[in-house]
Amino acid sequence: MKKRYLLPIALLALASCSDDFLNQQDPNAVSVEAYFKTENDVLLAVNGVYQILRSGSTVGESSALYSEERSDNAGRDDNQSNAGEPFQFNDFSLLPSNSYLRTHWATMYDGIARCNTLLARIDQVAFTEEALKQRYMAEVKFVRALLYFHLVRKFGDVPLSTEEILTKDQADALAFRQKEEVVYQQIVQDLTDALASDLPNTQAEYAVGRTSKAAVNALLGQVYLTMATTLSASSNENLQKAEQYLTAAYNLRTFGKLNEIPYEEVFDVDHKNSCKELIFQVQYLQGDQNYSSSIARNNQARGETINSRFVSTGVGGNVKMDLVKDYENNDLRKDFSIKFATSPQVNDWFITKFRDNSDAAGTQGWGGNDWILIRYADVMLLLAEAKLHLNKNAEAIQLLDEIRERANLPSYATSMNDATYRAKYPTLKEAILHERRVELAFENHRWFDLIRNYDAQGLVNYFMAKDQADYGNAKISNISLKDRYYPIPFDEYKLNPEKMYQNPGY
Repeated sequence: MKKRYLLPIALLALASCSDDFLNQQDPNAVSVEAYFKTENDVLLAVNGVYQILRSGSTVGESSALYSEERSDNAGRDDNQSNAGEPFQFNDFSLLPSNSYLRTHWATMYDGIARCNTLLARIDQVAFTEEALKQRYMAEVKFVRALLYFHLVRKFGDVPLSTEEILTKDQADALAFRQKEEVVYQQIVQDLTDALASDLPNTQAEYAVGRTSKAAVNALLGQVYLTMATTLSASSNENLQKAEQYLTAAYNLRTFGKLNEIPYEEVFDVDHKNSCKELIFQVQYLQGDQNYSSSIARNNQARGETINSRFVSTGVGGNVKMDLVKDYENNDLRKDFSIKFATSPQVNDWFITKFRDNSDAAGTQGWGGNDWILIRYADVMLLLAEAKLHLNKNAEAIQLLDEIRERANLPSYATSMNDATYRAKYPTLKEAILHERRVELAFENHRWFDLIRNYDAQGLVNYFMAKDQADYGNAKISNISLKDRYYPIPFDEYKLNPEKMYQNPGY
């Protein structure tokens, strides 16, 4: 079976291998060349593309290490387990040699390679309807765009490939970091192509794990907003396009006002196939040892039963006191999302937002929680952010107020009359950023929200102004300008220090 190369993972390590060795047939595997024959083959391959999103090493439910734990929402106080490598993310002491970082990079590129292979091979299959073929291509381009969007925001310039890589020479030619602007151009192209297909406006029931025009519009709007606020050559046109596509996503909702959907329902496993707020989610199978969700049991603290019937012996999903203090009085999201564990071995706050106490999940905690990647409250607050940048404050506040109303909080105008609120969030920008924090806590948006709203120096200033006592064992004082980006994994850098140049400060 001809080897499919990932990009650009440890390619030079294969330099001494002979072609005969690389091209041996595996009797237990179907070669790529022999696989794509029917429409159903393509469907199964598309399912395989979605499957990569389940991994905690990509963007699945256990990927908080690469986003939320980098932020001021969550983290871990244990700096000993697994050689202390997970602790490095929240401690701003991340090393290029970190094995978790390398795994994240490699698995993300594995997902991209799956996308590229399918798109390269789909023409081998004769479809009865061209629209179906275009729909499958749209789904795969959406996933590829999503993976690149995560990579470019974390690492900055990254290698870019949209072709199936079959030879080492191919891989060598593509193993260099492309500028952020170029990567964003490809992301925009993939999502624009996806919108040109006949994807359904929304998905429901068993298909909630597949993309839709609402999801594509939402992601494209966020991409344009990120470009507008993080790229040096940003333009007002990017803000206008952010507003355009986020509005398009919002207009595809099948409900009226957000308070029609109780906050708890958004995360209820019994409503995961029907909740109208959900736009795109990664699916897990309740009660199945291999494909179930473990987020409820993993977040459960010792001595607690709120998340799962699984008996925990650990501290659960750690919550920074900095976030606990950011919840306003009477915010119903607080009691649903976090709880204080009184066990002497814990004596701290833990995450309760993701729960499955059902008979089907059982004492093993094989939960049915789907991992929500896009929902309407997220879209609304992104749209409010875009409108703020476009000086449409009244429209931004209207969206903000709708989020606050569901949370049982007063309007923005009323809140600004409160001295405490006004002191903590003196501008509309800070009010929107705060609202995203408490609305979307632990959904892996916080780090991206911070780097979209603060440049490297602003990020340092933001963290340095915090109280170390509210941040746990991770040291705020470690942060520096370098921490805007992750380091390039050392194994990738050493392949070609010129083409795979390291980010400054590492």
